[in-house]
Amino acid sequence: QEQLLESGGGLVQDGGSLRLSCAASGRTKNPIAMAWFRRPPGKELEFVAAISWLGGNGWYAVAVEGRFTISRDIAKNTLYLQMNNVNPSDTAAYYCASGQNIKVVTTIEQYDSWGQGTQVTVSS
Repeated sequence: QEQLLESGGGLVQDGGSLRLSCAASGRTKNPIAMAWFRRPPGKELEFVAAISWLGGNGWYAVAVEGRFTISRDIAKNTLYLQMNNVNPSDTAAYYCASGQNIKVVTTIEQYDSWGQGTQVTVSS
C-alpha cells in the first residue's frame, strides 16, 4: 500500500518562501495525479494545486496561482510545492494526496492515498 510522507513545513515570515516535499513509498503503479490540499485553522480542507503525474500539467487554486508551483520528480516518486510570497492566509496544515482514478483534480474524494500533513505557519 502506498504511503505518503510530507516534509518541509515550518514557520515563515510574511513574504517569504518555503518548499514542501511529499515522498511516496510502496508505490506499485504510477498515479494519474497528485495534489496538495490544506486545512486552515478552523476551516475545511481545500484544494491548493495538482499535477498530472506523467504529463506534468499543473492546476492551481485561484488563491495561490502565481505564487505557488507544483512539481514532481518521477524517478524519486516525490511531489513538491514551492511556496513564494506567502501571507498569513496561507497558514494551514498541508496534505499531499495521490489518486489512480482522478477525473476532477479538485475533488477530495477522488484521491486514494493521503499523507499525515505538515504545518505551515506564516507570521505577519
